[in-house]
Amino acid sequence: MSATKAPLLELRNVFQAYGRSSGEKGPIVLDDISLRLDDGEIVGLLGRSGCGKSSLLRIVSGLARPTGGEVLYRGEKVAGPVDGVAMVFQSFALFPWLSVLANVELGLRAKGVREADARRRALKAIDIIGLDGFENAFPKEISGGMRQRVGFARALVVAPNILLMDEPFSALDVLTAETLRTDLLDLWVEGRMPIKSILMVTHNIEEAVLMCDRIVVLSSNPGRIAAEIRVTLAHPRNRLDPEFRQLVDQIYALMTRRAEPAKMRESTFPGLGLGMALPTVSTNTLAGMIEEVAAPPYDGKADLPTLADSLQLEIDELFPVAETLQLLRFAELAEGDIRLTTAGKRFAEMDVDQRKKLFGDHLLAYVPLAQRIRRVLDERPSHYAPATRFREELEDYMSEDYAEMTLRSVTTWGRYGEIFAYDEGAQAFSLENPQ
Repeated sequence: MSATKAPLLELRNVFQAYGRSSGEKGPIVLDDISLRLDDGEIVGLLGRSGCGKSSLLRIVSGLARPTGGEVLYRGEKVAGPVDGVAMVFQSFALFPWLSVLANVELGLRAKGVREADARRRALKAIDIIGLDGFENAFPKEISGGMRQRVGFARALVVAPNILLMDEPFSALDVLTAETLRTDLLDLWVEGRMPIKSILMVTHNIEEAVLMCDRIVVLSSNPGRIAAEIRVTLAHPRNRLDPEFRQLVDQIYALMTRRAEPAKMRESTFPGLGLGMALPTVSTNTLAGMIEEVAAPPYDGKADLPTLADSLQLEIDELFPVAETLQLLRFAELAEGDIRLTTAGKRFAEMDVDQRKKLFGDHLLAYVPLAQRIRRVLDERPSHYAPATRFREELEDYMSEDYAEMTLRSVTTWGRYGEIFAYDEGAQAFSLENPQ
């Protein structure tokens, strides 16, 4: 009996933590990630911002080394950039002073490929990706969709075994993204791309179901594999097909499922304590979502996929709003639905001043950081405290970037709810004129 064929790529118990300027190990980004990628499949990494998708992609490519665990390419441990892997980025990342042809040739020339061979292979890649006739154009002369096609051609020209894609359609308008996505799938299904497998990062659930053979759902803070879902629908896939819609609904339900009690302490939502990272969501957006769900046809309860379609929001936009409403007890999320609580329905019916008062009450009741800031201000005779005092405390639980984002969020919410004031110039909180 022959030995089982080794996967094209394998991650074994990969662990990644933020580094601190002091050299100490910081908060965990990825925790115990084990994953394999086989020949002939498109695998999607699906999750919200901050779950470590892009970090995982850099580890897979060999551009970053994990804090712990192993990455194996064709059974061999990866210790640096992998020769058989190419990447397409969110941004077009083209050299503006080079023509389309020169941009595509660049990787080959860097590998020492002879000029004539590089030119031949680049022209073939440009033809495959649908840019024939634009070889001598410069990036500024072509559209965003065409610039991203150049990025694909530049990745394909080196004939990688694995193509990594980091949200490659997110910088494009909806119609351009759909066209490029469809063209790429057609090339894959027809076997016209010189690659064996694709690993893509996305935050678009429908995109994942449309393209992938397998979807790996990552939870957040730290990033863990919450589920692996195999997609058996034949290509081309129809978004209106009942099986397609059912799978989309299933993933929404999975991503809105409450965390296990043992993991709540480390999760963003519905976690407790100062270690809870807060998203950047404006109070206008929160109020608008409450009003949308409260009004017909939802009347207080909405299916998240339907709501996302009607508002043209992706999960990175929809989930932070919905989960903040859940955190503040204005809504509940379960099985892919959002339902307003009694407080949420009251909020929708109130005038501006009443809304601010209710919001402030809920902020103090359910957001520990807001409680901490207000308590410190109340206890100090000056009713004054520098922001650095709270930022440094947050950095014990999360990265500097997340600490800054969390502090900014609670500052905005606290000012709206009139529970404290904030002086941008002095970067300090106070109880003076909390308007």
